[in-house]
Amino acid sequence: MARLLADRPADKLTIGDMARQLGHSHGAVRNAALTLVRRGEADQSGTGQPEFRANGKTAAAAQRAVISPPGTHSPRAQAATARTTYTAAATPRQTGPIRRAGGQLYHPRELADLPDVEALNRLRDADVPVLLYGPPGTGKTSLVEAAFPDLLTVAGDGDTTVGDLIGEYTQDDAGAYVFQYGPLVTAMTEGRALLIDDATLISPKVLAALYPAMDGRRQIQVKAHKGETIKAEPGFYVVAGHNPGVHGAVLTEALASRFSVQIQIGTDYDLALALRIDARVVRVARHLSRQVELGELGWAPQLRELLSYQKTEAVLGTKAALANLVGIAPVEDRDAVADAVMKAVGVKNIAPLTLGKQLPASAARHPPGSTGSAHRGRPR
Repeated sequence: MARLLADRPADKLTIGDMARQLGHSHGAVRNAALTLVRRGEADQSGTGQPEFRANGKTAAAAQRAVISPPGTHSPRAQAATARTTYTAAATPRQTGPIRRAGGQLYHPRELADLPDVEALNRLRDADVPVLLYGPPGTGKTSLVEAAFPDLLTVAGDGDTTVGDLIGEYTQDDAGAYVFQYGPLVTAMTEGRALLIDDATLISPKVLAALYPAMDGRRQIQVKAHKGETIKAEPGFYVVAGHNPGVHGAVLTEALASRFSVQIQIGTDYDLALALRIDARVVRVARHLSRQVELGELGWAPQLRELLSYQKTEAVLGTKAALANLVGIAPVEDRDAVADAVMKAVGVKNIAPLTLGKQLPASAARHPPGSTGSAHRGRPR
C-alpha cells in the first residue's frame, strides 16, 4: 500500500482504485490505508468516499512494506479464509478512540474477543451482512460510521420508497428530467458500505428491492431507468439497524434471514462514567435499564441521553438537566424515572423542564449577574 502511494505521489487514490491495482479485498486495503493515516505515513481527504495520498513519510514506510502479488487475495478467496488470514500485524487491534467522519469520537467495545470495529471489518470482507439491534441512542450508527469511513446511510421510516434506495427522475435547472441514482446504486457501483438505519420501519415491499443485491446475484434491475442492470463491485456491503421497542418497527422473517449475524447493542455505562458523566445519573440509568430488562418499565436513559444530560448540565445547571432528563422520558414512564432520580440525587419535586412565570421587564433587560447598568454614564 505504501509503495503504491509513494510511486504515485501526485495522485489521490480511493480504496477501490488501490484494491483493483493490488488485487486485495476492499476491506484489507481499507484497513491498511487507515493504518498508514493513523501513523502519519499517508494523508486522507474527502468525505463519504475517502481518498488517500502520499506524504513525506510514505516513501520510508514503503521500505518496510511487503506487497503480495496481484490476485493473491481475491474477494472470494479472502471470504473463504477470513478467519485465518488476519494477523495482529495486518489488522491492528483498534482499542483507542476513533474519529468518525463528523469529527465525533467513537470508543470501541469488545465483540467476539475483538474490537467491534475490527469484527465488523472482518464480516465485511467475508461478505456476511450484519443486523445491529437495540434501543435508540446506544451507538449502533456510531459503530458503523467508525468501522466504515466509506459509509452511505439511508434513514428508514414508513415513508421510505424504492426510489429513495435505487433512485428516481428529478428535474434539473433547465427543466429537463434526469435520473438521479440512489444510495443503493452508488454503494454497489463504488464498492462502499451501506447502512439501512431503522430498517424495520421500512415497508417490506420496499426492502425487497434490496435483497437481490445481497444474495448470490449481487445485482439489481432499475426498472424505472430502462431496466438497467446494476452489478455490485467488490467491497459493497450492507448493514442494517433495528430498534425493537419503537412503534411500527417489525422485523420480518424475510429481513432477518438476509442478515446472518445479528448483534445486540446496549449502553456501555462504564464508558459513561469514564466520560465523567455524573455518577449518580449513571447509577439511575443502570437501575432503570434493569427494570426495562425485567419488563417493569419501558424506557431507560441510554448513552445518547446521558451525553445530552452532561451538555445540558454544563449550560443550565444540575437542576435543569435533571428536569430535562425526566421530561424526555415517555409519559407512561415519567413518574418512575422521576422517583428514581429523586432517590439517587436526594432532591424533591423534580418535574419536566417547564417555562415559569413572565419575568419583570427590568429583569429581562438586565438578567441576574449582568453588568448592563454598570456602564451608565461611563465615557465611551
